[in-house]
Amino acid sequence: MINPRDLDEFHTYMTSGEMEKDFAEGCEHDRFYLLELLEKLMDVAETADATATKLIFKGQLAALAGVKTIESKPSTASPAAAPDKN
Repeated sequence: MINPRDLDEFHTYMTSGEMEKDFAEGCEHDRFYLLELLEKLMDVAETADATATKLIFKGQLAALAGVKTIESKPSTASPAAAPDKN
């Protein structure tokens, strides 16, 4: 599993100019690898943001509003039975 030290080292690699140098001096395969790595990191960062939000705020909005939460149940009504909003 990745740890904070690994992330710190990668952050330093990106901000120090080393990644840019490796990209400029690398072959096509190396450049593709670096771009793929950055793309994956951005995807993971989006997931981390959503997960952190979910973990931190899960149920908190309802608690702040003083509303008792009720688990939603799947609707048994058919789509045709829904009123037309037009």
